[in-house]
Amino acid sequence: MAVSITSITAANKAAWNASASLHAQGTEWDSLLEQAARPGFSVLDQELTEAIRALGIEGRSAAQVGCNNARELLSLASLKILPSVGIDQSGAFLEQGRILAKAAGLEPRLIEADIYELPEDVGTFDLVLITIGVLNWMPDLDGFFRVIAGLLSPGGHLLIYETHPVMEMFDPESETPHEPAISYFRTEPLKEEGLISYDGVDHGSGETGYWFIHTLGQIVTSCAANGMAIRALKEFGYSIREPEYDVYEGREAQIPMSYLLHARKI
Repeated sequence: MAVSITSITAANKAAWNASASLHAQGTEWDSLLEQAARPGFSVLDQELTEAIRALGIEGRSAAQVGCNNARELLSLASLKILPSVGIDQSGAFLEQGRILAKAAGLEPRLIEADIYELPEDVGTFDLVLITIGVLNWMPDLDGFFRVIAGLLSPGGHLLIYETHPVMEMFDPESETPHEPAISYFRTEPLKEEGLISYDGVDHGSGETGYWFIHTLGQIVTSCAANGMAIRALKEFGYSIREPEYDVYEGREAQIPMSYLLHARKI
């Protein structure tokens, strides 16, 4: 695909901005805003919560890359970790994050930026968190992890809680959802032309974004090649993304559906 990285990230930014209004309306948004105002607010599941606690970094700083509306970043405060910085390409989602932060009584710095072109004053952190739906929007995996390494303090921790690349091979909306539909080794991005939502509902067309399939080997190798030591890699047979993918859970021949990678800056 003869398109520059800058063009791809700009297209992905437009796709997310076009979809943002879907996420700041209705009962789910009202509930999230109400929860954010309560002591101990957290949207983190048990697996991620326990992994963060095990790091033993209470009172230390954290940044989230691809923070969306900052709900997970703000949740770190419930674990006595400082939610210092959230980075996202979508200014529209960051505006939602500022509303949630105000409700939670927190003041993280929310930075609207292309991850490949961060401002020089972002700083370094004891934890960098990356969760569902970030890596696949990245056209340059090696460049991405080079930036992540630069955000980590010496000895700092990286946690990635993401969709397993094997599940990317399957299309839950096809007539044969349990047969692979996409090559694990596909290099051309998939075009995402619908509005992006988490509810499994078709909300119509939006801006075109580009979704990249990265193998687990590429992810681990790019991480290690940029000065981070792999400490643990756990794979799970459950989904942390849209509900239509739940069709792959609980099968006798279970595919991996998500993973949690822990690395530490050398």
